[in-house]
Amino acid sequence: MLAVEVQGERKPGKEMSWPYYVSYLQSKYRLPVLLLVVCQDRRTAKWASGPFDCGTRGWITQRTHPMVVGPDNLPVITDARTAANNLAMAAFSALTHARSARINDILDAMGRALQATDGKAVDYFYEFLEINLRGTPAGEKWRDIMSFVSYFPGRGTVRETAYLEGEAKGEAKGVLRVLEVRGIPVTEDLRERITTCTDLTLVSAWLDRAGTVERAEDLFADRAAQTSGER
Repeated sequence: MLAVEVQGERKPGKEMSWPYYVSYLQSKYRLPVLLLVVCQDRRTAKWASGPFDCGTRGWITQRTHPMVVGPDNLPVITDARTAANNLAMAAFSALTHARSARINDILDAMGRALQATDGKAVDYFYEFLEINLRGTPAGEKWRDIMSFVSYFPGRGTVRETAYLEGEAKGEAKGVLRVLEVRGIPVTEDLRERITTCTDLTLVSAWLDRAGTVERAEDLFADRAAQTSGER
């Protein structure tokens, strides 16, 4: 089992909490545990390497010796193909070199790599970097890179699909609200038709028509504008 902790600087108390993490995970899951500490500078990496001993009177009861990666032993990955072939290594490269002048190039490569990737990996690595870079200039850059407008239009990725479906639901509520304010009745069948449509373009067109139609059925008059996204 791999336990990962990102350490931006030396923090008192880690020599006590890290042994606890390792012991707790090993006891709970009955598996060997490797503690990986990701550092952003040489001084922190040297400290995090330990070892951290627990004992007294010259007797060591427990010794914790983390595996440490930092700018000195992890490469700068600025090639999207290389990043795509090893997303985990690319993510760690971004974390360890977050203060480097090349961080924008690293994050750009990671973004392009995730653009070509689908499934749970996209969500995991997006959130992994967002959480661990939060509150830093690199974190702001990462959020910009992973915006849907810039990187995911028409790619059909899991994140894009979820985003577009969420937007379609919001537009559908707007359609119903406009019809309600105008006093136009909506049958249960039509309400279901509107709220279950996942085609954002189509629902947006309905929202535009909602302000002028005389009947709810007239929303669907232009059949050519409807697509397979309507359910």
